[in-house]
Amino acid sequence: MLIEELLEQYPKTISLKGGTTVIVRPLKALDEVPFHQFFCTIPETECLLFKHRVADLAVIQEWCRQIDYGRILPLLALDGGKIVGVASLHQTLGGWKRHIGRISVVVQPDYRGRGLARALLKELIAIARDAGLEDLTAEFMGDQQSARHVFAACGFSELFCISDYVKDMQANKHEYVLMGRSILTDEEYASAG
Repeated sequence: MLIEELLEQYPKTISLKGGTTVIVRPLKALDEVPFHQFFCTIPETECLLFKHRVADLAVIQEWCRQIDYGRILPLLALDGGKIVGVASLHQTLGGWKRHIGRISVVVQPDYRGRGLARALLKELIAIARDAGLEDLTAEFMGDQQSARHVFAACGFSELFCISDYVKDMQANKHEYVLMGRSILTDEEYASAG
């Protein structure tokens, strides 16, 4: 199924622990300012672990100007007009990894512990399955224990770990952890054999 067809289900309301509800929808070009503001609420110690300098407005502007849902699908969780969580599904559109998607999730600190990360992750798993992907991966630095726990609760397991392999934004080396899971249904497994 085409990504555009899958996105017709959004916006969607999701209830969190504690009674809060958020609206989940794809990133739009007009989200540039609140998207940047979201990343500015993430503690600097965590931003050091990201692959991109997300507190840099120019990085966010580029992302918002070059939206391609088939390649990178960012889902936003909004409470009112405030972005409180972001999850993205990255796809390779050809080549030997075209059946594998990569997922990342970030939640604003005040909204952690309410089930938002898990809800966003489940949304992307469903989209990936419906888009025809077969496997999903997620990359972490070893220090990201809480995030790894959420992914493990959604069926991801550690594929491998390499010590001192990646560097944070201050060039300090960290352990690299790759987690993954299959998203084939039982029927697909049976017919694949």
